[in-house]
Amino acid sequence: MIALFIYIFFFALICGIGVLSSISDLRGLKIPNWHSVVVIGAFPLCYVLMWLFGADHVFFSVWSHLIGAGVVFLVTLAMFATGGLGAGDSKLGTAFAFWGGVKGLLPFLFYMAMVGGVLAVFALYLQKKKPFKDVEGDSWVARVQAGESKVPYGIAIVIGALASFIKIGYFSPEVLVSFLQ
Repeated sequence: MIALFIYIFFFALICGIGVLSSISDLRGLKIPNWHSVVVIGAFPLCYVLMWLFGADHVFFSVWSHLIGAGVVFLVTLAMFATGGLGAGDSKLGTAFAFWGGVKGLLPFLFYMAMVGGVLAVFALYLQKKKPFKDVEGDSWVARVQAGESKVPYGIAIVIGALASFIKIGYFSPEVLVSFLQ
């Protein structure tokens, strides 16, 4: 039972950090480094605690998680180098990919890309129609309405990560019930 509370605590923690990252990205297109540090640092601690409590079956091998994070880091680094993504987005994406491992990689990238596409279409709408009149000067909406071509990709990263966590079964009834056995 203690392992279940620890498991839920860590997922609530990283989801909360994800919400903070999304809000920060929306308000000023910035994701503080400490958000990524907390998300990536929480994983080894949760992993070890699950192992100590005999619930290590909920995660994949350490190598799976490292490879998943490495792949996302390389992809987002290339996007950063070409100007398609910010450094904060790259770090946050890598941190959340660490949690999903290789099994969560395709769902993560798929859902992240879909949400990113929706945000891009919305950005085009904002540029063309300029529907909001009283917006903060440095917010994403204000910047896009002023003509910048930016997307708060942190939102897509967080939604993509959460969707992949659901897809790979982290919150499935089978996994949650396994803690009670």
